[in-house]
Amino acid sequence: MQEMTVETLSYAQVARMIDHSLLRPELTPAEVVAGCELAARYEVASVCVKPCDVELAAKVLEGSSVLVGTVVGFPHGSHATATKVFEARLAMEQGAAELDMVLNIGRLRGGEAEYVLEDIRAVVEAARAGGALVKVILENAYLTDEQKVLGSRLTEEAGADFVKTSTGFAPSGATLEDLRLMRSSVSPHVQVKAAGGVRTLDALLEVMNLGVTRVGATATQAILEDFKARKAGTAQAAEKTGLQSGY
Repeated sequence: MQEMTVETLSYAQVARMIDHSLLRPELTPAEVVAGCELAARYEVASVCVKPCDVELAAKVLEGSSVLVGTVVGFPHGSHATATKVFEARLAMEQGAAELDMVLNIGRLRGGEAEYVLEDIRAVVEAARAGGALVKVILENAYLTDEQKVLGSRLTEEAGADFVKTSTGFAPSGATLEDLRLMRSSVSPHVQVKAAGGVRTLDALLEVMNLGVTRVGATATQAILEDFKARKAGTAQAAEKTGLQSGY
């Protein structure tokens, strides 16, 4: 597979990898609006907002290409399954098209695979009925490698679209080792999202080359401005070389 670099990628390919994260608990409605406007300006894949902000985000982003995403069972995954299903349905009614749900971390660590499977499956079934996709957050900071593999495989078995590393609120976020492990634990049709720690363009390119197709980011503007600047520099260098060569 060709290495993905600034030279080989378009702006749209990079921007459409980003879920602009607006999940910090202290964010005011005005800050959420500003974040949604930034996401629309940079044409990223989605915003990921707190459940209480879904309606607001949907209103701000109406008519744009940016999808509204939100979280389910956030950030600990310990909500009852029925509560997660209700959250998912309400979020979709209010305009969410993507749902980032936290699996039940304690039950996964306790070896209750069937519970975890049915918990995810219930949200996936609700999401399918509402036309939304589901990303399942493992919260790798609390898991062994064996538990990460099991969580990834249960995510696929339950029919979810993505397996995701982290909430961003645990002691650590995405690591290259975890991303490799997760990518190798699921089939190609299940996508992998990195969250927690992807703050630079170089970090985004690195995880992209591991097979990651989405990243959660708060440093969206810095990442994409860096890409545009480097892309422009590459084009200028190529033009200069062509002139010097007489072409």
